[in-house]
Amino acid sequence: MSDLDKPSSEVGSPPMREVPIEWEALEDAFENNAPEVHSYLHVVTGEVLRVVDGIADPDMHARIASDATYMRIEPVSSREQYRWMERFIPMVEDVPLRDQLTSAIDGKGAFRRFKDVLMSFNAEREKWFTFRSERLRVFMEAWLNSHGLKPVARSAWTSEAPRPREPQAISQEQLSARRSRSAELLRKQLRELAETLGARDLEKVTAFAEFVKARRAARVFAHRHESGEGDGDLGAEAPSDALASKEPPSEEESTPSSRKRAFALK
Repeated sequence: MSDLDKPSSEVGSPPMREVPIEWEALEDAFENNAPEVHSYLHVVTGEVLRVVDGIADPDMHARIASDATYMRIEPVSSREQYRWMERFIPMVEDVPLRDQLTSAIDGKGAFRRFKDVLMSFNAEREKWFTFRSERLRVFMEAWLNSHGLKPVARSAWTSEAPRPREPQAISQEQLSARRSRSAELLRKQLRELAETLGARDLEKVTAFAEFVKARRAARVFAHRHESGEGDGDLGAEAPSDALASKEPPSEEESTPSSRKRAFALK
């Protein structure tokens, strides 16, 4: 068949380039339209690079722009994401909740108020997660197709297990010093990471940190109660059961469609 006999869509169309897309990271990039956040897709590995103004190297944008393997990601506009909320509200069957959501998106701060209202309604919150993810997926697939990129499954990476090392003797003083240095290093890393996270990711980290803090308090109280300390001040009933029963936030509850995501909106 000659080129004249082929459909116009087949004539001169460049071949699609297969890219192992990291969908969750790409979805975050399309959703986060903060002006100081810039996201880039590596068209070979499928990984997403996020650059935050004021934190990253000022020359980072220039270096990325000169690298042909990176492609700038244009996030979904706030106006379009606002339309998603408008389209979702009529789908809510609970009339009082529907009225609350309608009032929440009126005026400045609509995204935050919309999220705050849904926080108390797990079922509708999950429906919103699914609804929003479906719209993001449409935008992502259209963007990939317009740039000649075909998403493919990412291959699982495996490595040879390292050989176990023989344990070395260490004194209690050395152990305490190491723990202190390690804690300070981890706090520093946590602060640096927090600067790069969006509101949704920060909510997930905060919720887990609160759970760890409560569990630690429960263990300390249980230890003191068993040793007989503080009984006169705390009374006969101990709150350790209440603290110990606090469960960590379920990833299925706090994330849409097993994507393991926390809920956040601008």
